[in-house]
Amino acid sequence: MNIGEEILLDFNAAAQRLKSVVNRTPLQFNQNLSKKYQCNVYLKREDLQVVRSYKLRGAYNMMSSLSAEQLKLGVVCASAGNHAQGFAYSCKKLGAKGVVFMPVISPNQKISQTKMFGEDFIEVKLVGDTFDDCAIAAKKYTEENAMTFIPPFDDYKIIEGQATVGVEIFEQINELVQKNYSIQSSLRSSTFPPPPQGEEKEGALDYIFMAVGGGGLSAGVGTYFKTFSPNTKIIGAEPKGAPSMYEALKAGTPITLEIIERFVDGAAVKKVGDITFSICKNVLDDMLLIDEGKVCTTILQMYNEDAIVAEPAGALSIAALDEYAAQIKGKNIVCIIGGGNNDIDRMQEIKERSLQYEGLKHYFLIRFAQRPGALKEFVNHVLGENDDITRFEYMQKHNKETGPALVGIELKTKKDYAVLLKNLNSYNINYTELKNGDNAFGYLV
Repeated sequence: MNIGEEILLDFNAAAQRLKSVVNRTPLQFNQNLSKKYQCNVYLKREDLQVVRSYKLRGAYNMMSSLSAEQLKLGVVCASAGNHAQGFAYSCKKLGAKGVVFMPVISPNQKISQTKMFGEDFIEVKLVGDTFDDCAIAAKKYTEENAMTFIPPFDDYKIIEGQATVGVEIFEQINELVQKNYSIQSSLRSSTFPPPPQGEEKEGALDYIFMAVGGGGLSAGVGTYFKTFSPNTKIIGAEPKGAPSMYEALKAGTPITLEIIERFVDGAAVKKVGDITFSICKNVLDDMLLIDEGKVCTTILQMYNEDAIVAEPAGALSIAALDEYAAQIKGKNIVCIIGGGNNDIDRMQEIKERSLQYEGLKHYFLIRFAQRPGALKEFVNHVLGENDDITRFEYMQKHNKETGPALVGIELKTKKDYAVLLKNLNSYNINYTELKNGDNAFGYLV
């Protein structure tokens, strides 16, 4: 495949610039996922990076490539997440003055983390209600003060830095495939592949799964592997609510999405980069859209089963494996865990989204009959033995009992849902189910 832009990416130079700055994060064999999918799954743990995401690589690579004069004048970025933290750390490491523009609505945790990594070398400016407003202000400030803007993804030096994730994977995978073959013999079925014997290094890895936001990581890692291991399939994963790369590939050019779901914040952008798109259209073998609820289920599984704290974008690559279960059987797989900056305050929302996705949490507006014992009958006869009311709220401030009640019900298994509906109808309960996506659901739940 003719990549085109590969001559503009100097992987070795980037790796040398970053050698003493970033962690060479581990590539770990995951027994649970390997057993589940009957293949060899390795996790590239960028959640263990210095700033808990790969974003440091691109930011530092670009900033360390600037002239002494440019660094002296200072640098600017716009971000409410991992790019801001990588940028801040790079400012401190290089001794450069940095200004970080963040939306006013940015969580205090992210603001505090950015200040912690940058210390006295950065200044945080809270501007605008959205990232787009924030970015416009940042670029204007950059021009007015003759500083250099450090974009989150759409720059060759940023892409080059993110590509070093791929450099490390390429170096690590062959050794691990050989090492783990003997360890996994007890788990291995006849469909599992033996390790490469006398093959070229490029034969060791079959698939790489990674999250796609603006496209910097996928452009960098994709270019590296299509150059040095062209048979490795590069699979991108985006949240369903922010399909910017998916729609760009379909349209043949980057397009701006008017509305996006921002829950998977590390991979939720309205428009991918022009440079990243020009590369990704050649190096991505497939682009998957993953439901945000599926991402939440994956986050919880990673925490409970492997004690890995992944942010939503960090879990996307693993959440995508179900889509490729048949193709990856018996193959060597790498999932890039892009980041672990997950605010503990989000865990309740993550659990809620997961339960709804799994069909274990349902909400109803119920108009109870105005007679004694109606609520008791509902609890004793309509609800199943293992059903649990997790929310009960009358919708009227006055004469509450005459109005509908919002009732949230958590089920033990998905099949209990059909039984619940049957009971609601058998006992002539006047109800309206609230579905995710409906206007009423958004207002009430």
